[in-house]
Amino acid sequence: MIKMIKKISALILILSLGLGCNAVKNANNTQKGAVIGASGGAVIGGVIGNNVGKGNTVLGAIIGGVVGGAAGGYIGNRMDRQAERIEEEIPGAEVTRVGEGINVTFNEGAGVYFDTNKSNIKGTSVETLNKLAGILKEYPKTIILVEGHTDSAGSEEYNLGLSKLRAESVTNYLIAQGISSDRFTTKWYGELQPVADNSTAEGKSKNRRVELGIVASEELKQEAIQNTKG
Repeated sequence: MIKMIKKISALILILSLGLGCNAVKNANNTQKGAVIGASGGAVIGGVIGNNVGKGNTVLGAIIGGVVGGAAGGYIGNRMDRQAERIEEEIPGAEVTRVGEGINVTFNEGAGVYFDTNKSNIKGTSVETLNKLAGILKEYPKTIILVEGHTDSAGSEEYNLGLSKLRAESVTNYLIAQGISSDRFTTKWYGELQPVADNSTAEGKSKNRRVELGIVASEELKQEAIQNTKG
């Protein structure tokens, strides 16, 4: 099942008390996107984004760019469907629906694998990214943030460079499959944003990852606003 970030849900609940606890409790992902807007729109989204972004820049970007209101609900509906498609087609990927966007994490056990000290796309990674490219083509009105991360083995400088090469490899591969380069922003952080304990083999495996953030393009935002006026 697609995961929702507990912290985000809790913050949405707190910010939405004036709208009624039961309404928020029973809201789906699309409705939660609208609730954010009703509680203060992009300003609140930016505050939440700054807090989340301290430990995860993908989530910070997703929440920081919230539209909110009815338009946010319109966008959320489309993100719900896209997230479901990714989870169906790529069962190993960790798919998290949050706000008006999607966070997709690929680690060694989730479809995108790099050989030690390498950054080329091969093996099962090809199949995974081909499937992802097909879904991204189905939803052209989104932009994609690609981030590379490593574990702490090796020097910080080396890991930063390796994460850059791996993130760029994923971006370039998707572009080669026909996704417009204008849709991508690529960043890399080396070992600086671990999600698990680097003192264990399991933790290091989780930290060697590529994360994607999928958010609405300006075209989709304007479409959402136009279709929810009145």
